[in-house]
Amino acid sequence: MKIAHFSDLHYAPGNLEEADRCFGFATEHAVLMHADVAVISGDATDHRLDAHAPSLHRLARRINGLSGSMPVLMLQGTFLHEPPGTLRNFELMSATHQIYVAERVQQVSLHEGRFYASSGPVFSEDELREVLSIGADVVFTCLPTVNKGQLAAAVGAKDAATGLEGVLSDYLSAAGRINQQLRAEGVRTVGVSHGTVNGCTTEHGVTMAGFDHEFSLGSLFEAECDAFMLGHIHKAQQWERAGRVVAYPGSIGRFHYGEDGDKGYLMWDVQVGHAQADFIVTPSRETLCIDFDGPPDIQRLAAIALDATDKFVRIRWQVDEEHRQSVDREAIAALFANAAELKVEARILPVVRSRAQGISLETTIDRKIERWCEHTDVTPGPLLDRLQLLETGDAESIAARVLSNLIDSAAALESPPADRPAAIPVADIEAPAELPMPDATVEVVDSASIGPSGTPSGLAGQLSWLDDDLFAA
Repeated sequence: MKIAHFSDLHYAPGNLEEADRCFGFATEHAVLMHADVAVISGDATDHRLDAHAPSLHRLARRINGLSGSMPVLMLQGTFLHEPPGTLRNFELMSATHQIYVAERVQQVSLHEGRFYASSGPVFSEDELREVLSIGADVVFTCLPTVNKGQLAAAVGAKDAATGLEGVLSDYLSAAGRINQQLRAEGVRTVGVSHGTVNGCTTEHGVTMAGFDHEFSLGSLFEAECDAFMLGHIHKAQQWERAGRVVAYPGSIGRFHYGEDGDKGYLMWDVQVGHAQADFIVTPSRETLCIDFDGPPDIQRLAAIALDATDKFVRIRWQVDEEHRQSVDREAIAALFANAAELKVEARILPVVRSRAQGISLETTIDRKIERWCEHTDVTPGPLLDRLQLLETGDAESIAARVLSNLIDSAAALESPPADRPAAIPVADIEAPAELPMPDATVEVVDSASIGPSGTPSGLAGQLSWLDDDLFAA
């Protein structure tokens, strides 16, 4: 049996183009692949929608078109995204095949295009006997989003936060006993739920680990379903054990910046005791996320902008408050003029000014200045002198003293220092007396006394040992 598994459509005015383009592609592909049934595992809408909202109208048309080719099972998702009662309207939009909305914990069988639901959380013995006698193509174990308020009323507020996984695990174990009987009779079993598996990875690469998540992998496999179809996490991922598979298809489109991986839906092939989920990529939008620790690098942005046509671009940077005006936002916008969207997020770091420690404990101005000088490594003497001048003198005397100091400083610069020698006139410098020249004697050497090598014969005799054989016997 082929089952087309969609999740987290998030139809809303802000997501309409992305959601409808991707979901439209997915539904058309599922029809071409001759899927036998479609499952939407929660969060078909992003928030409460008005009846006349274009996003609700577009979603209704897609669901209606899908029901023209196959039965559709829709699961209640997060209450924030799908307010209770929203999905009931879609049951009225069916075409050729039935659209069934699972709003409570239950088991639902599908036989010849019609859904048959249990009266309680699982099939009773009589209901199970009737299902087996009539026959079923597949039995769905439906576990929609759990109302934690109702859980708190049942188990107590103290245990509601961490006790959810235990409560759901008990239910899945009970459903597993029913599913084992169904599998023994040759009936396919499929689980459908909306929640977080402890240890799964979000679309931003964060591992979900904690005590307040709905499921563990062990409890999901204890449900004894051939396939377990999940929603809520926007990153596609799956786990396999002995031929049985638990999987998220992820969101149908890319609704946030920084999401990892491709977007799409899962085409399941479910058999008794075995399942396989193939990921089908949808034409989600491309995003570029550029982060700077300091001011943005215009040259780097210019290089990135060459490949940013029709992409959604987000640029983040952080800069000190004093330099916030140094970033040219208009130049950045001009670089990415061909992008589908440009989102700029600037983080301005405020200047933190702290008072000198202990300055408020001092009782006099003198001591406060000295304490400030200690922390700022400033010599306190000149500051204290000026403080005393301000305290003892009036404005005229202070001004006169300052002017007097300025005049004295200027005069000191113009007069030569006392230790500098006076300049001597050039005319008074006596010319130095003439120095006596030494007598020079020239010796004439006869050419006959010059050896063949140009060396005087006497000198040649003295140097003859250089040419002798030093090792002669």
